[in-house]
Amino acid sequence: MSTATARAIDFGTASMHANLPVPRLVELALARGEGVLASNGAITCDTGDRTGRSPNDKFLEDTAGIHGNIDWGKVNQPISTANFDALEALAMDHLRQRRDLFRFDGFAGADPAYRCKVSVFTEEAWHSLFAKTLFINAEAKDLATWQQDWTIINAGSLRLTEPERYGVKGPVAIIQSLEKKKVVIIGTRYAGEMKKSIFYAMNYDLPEKGVFPMHCSCNVDRNDPKNVAIFFGLSGTGKTTLSADSSRDLVGDDEHGWSDKGVFNVEGGCYAKCIKLTKAGEPEIWDAIRFGSVLENTTVDPVTRVPDYDSSKRTENTRATYPLHHIANARIPSVAGHPRNVIFLSADAFGVLPPLSKLTPEQAQYYFLNGYTSKLAGTEAGVTEPQPNFSACFGGPFMPRAPMVYAAMLADCIKKHGSDVWLLNTGWTGGPYGVGSRFKLAYTRAMVNAIHSGALKNIKTVQHAVFGLHMPVEVPGVPAEVLDPRNTWSDKAAYDAKAKELATKFRDNDRKFAITDAVRNAGPKA
Repeated sequence: MSTATARAIDFGTASMHANLPVPRLVELALARGEGVLASNGAITCDTGDRTGRSPNDKFLEDTAGIHGNIDWGKVNQPISTANFDALEALAMDHLRQRRDLFRFDGFAGADPAYRCKVSVFTEEAWHSLFAKTLFINAEAKDLATWQQDWTIINAGSLRLTEPERYGVKGPVAIIQSLEKKKVVIIGTRYAGEMKKSIFYAMNYDLPEKGVFPMHCSCNVDRNDPKNVAIFFGLSGTGKTTLSADSSRDLVGDDEHGWSDKGVFNVEGGCYAKCIKLTKAGEPEIWDAIRFGSVLENTTVDPVTRVPDYDSSKRTENTRATYPLHHIANARIPSVAGHPRNVIFLSADAFGVLPPLSKLTPEQAQYYFLNGYTSKLAGTEAGVTEPQPNFSACFGGPFMPRAPMVYAAMLADCIKKHGSDVWLLNTGWTGGPYGVGSRFKLAYTRAMVNAIHSGALKNIKTVQHAVFGLHMPVEVPGVPAEVLDPRNTWSDKAAYDAKAKELATKFRDNDRKFAITDAVRNAGPKA
């Protein structure tokens, strides 16, 4: 398929509304019954039965050109070219029957040297508003000669009745082609599928350009441009919360690239979990949710229209979407220098890991490869409570290449730029999920502040008996007794047994990686 043909899309007689301003998109979404206006000015929308990503329904076109570069398996599931084309044709037939369609054109990648052009076609106005918020908007001069690199076709209201005909598993299918540079979404209205599909594309393309793609948030000291921090972690572990800091400028909350020049954001907005959101706890995020924002699956009082952030009636995975400029201290354009500190976030449902550990270079590679955390409730279809989980590179669902490709890039970057690496447990203490409690956000923030300030640069540490992690003996603003997780368990024998259990899980998982003895030995004692 030629480039020109790939970019030409025929939607028949459907009326195409292209690159509408925010007020018009909100007006149309409300008029079409796609959502209601909340008291804070955000439009709140219901995504139907899919309130999180559907990773089991994601498929990648298997072609000769990319086959050898892909880490095929549970994450990267193949679909044939014939089935890809048939599903795309089905989605296009569905969209051609709509009276109105919506188009957004914009960029992924704040650094012009590494960005790609994205065009998003949707049947719902609020999905176009989502794209306008999460991608970087193109200017009029760009639109005059626009030719997209990537195309997203969102037929979210179409449900497959005969999935077996197309080689997929059910009524939902998210299919992607790295050669055609297309994404087709069928059967799910969950908007996060759009942004994650382009992150997946960047995770394939950027390594060939010498850029390390990262599932992380990033901020920088307002008065010291060299004091950059990045936070790796899966959904719900604290990337957005911990990078939204009134004393630092926000570069981005979820997806970045690390080039020879420094870090750049892939996105133009933020996609924050808002369950239990409070103004006191997360004032930057609270204030960012206003007109032009989208609330997904958040309960709203039918009379007052006040959002109930405590309610998980629809899902634990309630979401707020807002553009970067809604954050008062956002850095635009969203680029920064090389990270001084790299922080891995793990929401440990076992209650075993220390709240804070400083990692050696070998430990950094080991814990990055294993990507241990917990899938939190609602982030994926079928997840109703925290589940211990290993996700390679803290972003396994979005990584088309083998984990060792990304781990080698991390090792090279931290060595070249002298970054310190930390493991921060934002999960449970005093016992596993259901017995213990999550670490207090105030303590976690105090630890992060101590990292930023350099207060822990040469702090005394002790090693964890099982995991060998270097735990600070003191951190300003944090009770010393919580720094060693064993101290927080009333039953020490139960802690020791649970630590051994988790260590065994690490060892079972690390067998899949072809790592050096030094990196393997940096893991726990099983």
